Amino acid sequence: MIKSLLVANRGEIACRIFRTCRALGIATVAVYSDADAGALHVREADTAVRLPGAAPADTYLRGDLVVAAALAAGADAVHPGYGFLSENADFAAAVQDAGLRWIGPPVKAIELMASKTRAKELMAAAGVPLLAPVDPSAATAGDLPLLLKAAAGGGGRGMRIVRELGDLPGELTAAAAEALSAFGDGEVFAEPYVERGRHVEVQVMADEHDGVWALGTRDCSLQRRHQKVIEEAPAPGLPDELRERLHEAAVAAARAVGYRGAGTVEFLVAADGRPYFLEMNTRLQVEHPVTESVFGLDLVALQLRTAEGEPLPSAEPPPPAGHAVEARLYAEDPARDWQPQTGALLSLDVPDEPGVRLDTGYTGGDTIGVHYDPMLAKVIAHAPTRTEAVRLLARALERARIHGPVTNRDLLVRSLRHPDFVGARLDTGFYERHLAELTAPADEAAVRLAATAAAVVEAARNTTGTTAGGFARVGAWRNLPSQPQIRRYRSEPDGAEHEITYRPTRDGGLTVGTDGIRVVSAGRARVTLEHDGVTRHFDVFPADGKVYVDTASGAYTFTALPRFTDPADRTEPGSLLAPMPGTVVRLADGLAEGAAVEAGQPLIWLEAMKMEHRILAPASGTLTALHAAPGLQVEVGALLAVVTDPSEEQPA
Repeated sequence: MIKSLLVANRGEIACRIFRTCRALGIATVAVYSDADAGALHVREADTAVRLPGAAPADTYLRGDLVVAAALAAGADAVHPGYGFLSENADFAAAVQDAGLRWIGPPVKAIELMASKTRAKELMAAAGVPLLAPVDPSAATAGDLPLLLKAAAGGGGRGMRIVRELGDLPGELTAAAAEALSAFGDGEVFAEPYVERGRHVEVQVMADEHDGVWALGTRDCSLQRRHQKVIEEAPAPGLPDELRERLHEAAVAAARAVGYRGAGTVEFLVAADGRPYFLEMNTRLQVEHPVTESVFGLDLVALQLRTAEGEPLPSAEPPPPAGHAVEARLYAEDPARDWQPQTGALLSLDVPDEPGVRLDTGYTGGDTIGVHYDPMLAKVIAHAPTRTEAVRLLARALERARIHGPVTNRDLLVRSLRHPDFVGARLDTGFYERHLAELTAPADEAAVRLAATAAAVVEAARNTTGTTAGGFARVGAWRNLPSQPQIRRYRSEPDGAEHEITYRPTRDGGLTVGTDGIRVVSAGRARVTLEHDGVTRHFDVFPADGKVYVDTASGAYTFTALPRFTDPADRTEPGSLLAPMPGTVVRLADGLAEGAAVEAGQPLIWLEAMKMEHRILAPASGTLTALHAAPGLQVEVGALLAVVTDPSEEQPA
């Protein structure tokens, strides 16, 4: 009987396994690198052991250190999670040699499936359909496109698509180097690349009493960089005959290697419906929650029970019910080549609704570092039908409060609502075809409305109290109550700038300068605006120079720009711009278009906040435009005049 379990992993999967351990009364042990010293999985474990260093090669990939940690902490079993050492036969053997129980398949099964090249040979002998391998050294133009894959790992590492024969040598070298770094094995093989194929897999669970379950199918076709983004169970739109064929092939694969525990047999289904074996992952998959949701099972609990020698609960798995969809929330910017993002994660709150599940390794206040995968969380929705599950997941993501680095949240919501996804027209080229539209800037009117809410809250925070009507009474600008006040924001991540004006009213409320918008109520964190007759609520959270605006239909992030930045550094030389909102009180004597001016000469006097500010000539030259006049009220950035330096004039 397992009493104490060490998880040889980090982040979300470690927290996920600990959750089941707590339910089963099993003590938990975490391992952590220096970079993860304050991580959630360390905080949640009963005991934690430090692995000195930060890089994976020095910490989570050091099997000897992990085994030593388990012994030092008094653990009697080791669960590898996924990634890192989870499919490393030598590590599994070392765990068992140390007298610890291994929560995974037999070492021999890992060895047989660890190399995808050997696994394909084994599957061919078992009659499982395969793509014919291609010898890279003998490849011709007729073999293109080719897919290069690491023989010893997964997760998209060491994987390359080759469409030009001349690119093959370089891509082979790059794939081998990446595979060696990620898995300690640089072997790479090549096979035909199937355009617009579907990635469909079958979850298997086996015991040591000859029991094998095929727990339905999953579709994992939506991928970026060959890594999955959205997964669902069951795979939609498969004919019953094909579904049964996949189940049979998966069971045959498990039996062929004497499998035990949780595993996944992956297939590529071509556009013509023909399936091809890809690989068998001898571990728990990231996307296992969708299968758990549909079958009402805890796969980690089953892993632990089968590792203790118990048989599966029945000869056949329980009947599936409903549909489940999972989205992987990454700290990355899809519009900038999926660039990973780092920094402080201020908030991560997903609505706690029936049918919605959150698996994460982070909470608000944690820091996203540079050393590991940028996945923050998995959000899973389960409902009676696919339509309901997809709708529920999209809505949960839309309403989530995620403050900090840029994430792929908007991409996930748009993907789930894209006509091709809704219609189950799925294949691995989804993002290649649709990325531009899925990462297009948000609707300009919606962004401006959110920026207006940010400005109103900022005004409310400069208050001395709140009126009975719910308006914050603005006290910071009473010296010039007739003047509109200005806030400037840059929306993230597109970089567009928005200038919002507002004015305090006599009753202590606010009026904004954007047509069609009325401030219904304003507080220090929540604003209600009416726009063209429609009332909307906005929750505003300023932090570290950013302003996060959450609404019922989306979220927006802004960088608050300095109120009185000199806008001249964003304009052509010679332009005199108002550095702040105010009133023109006078001009230099005789100032008119065509007048000669000297560098540094005061030209315009602007009054703001009971002070006069002089606008000086930026250079000696000619005043070629004059837009200012005494009594004129101007906003920040307004063009007041233009001085042309003769030395910069271009010949006609």
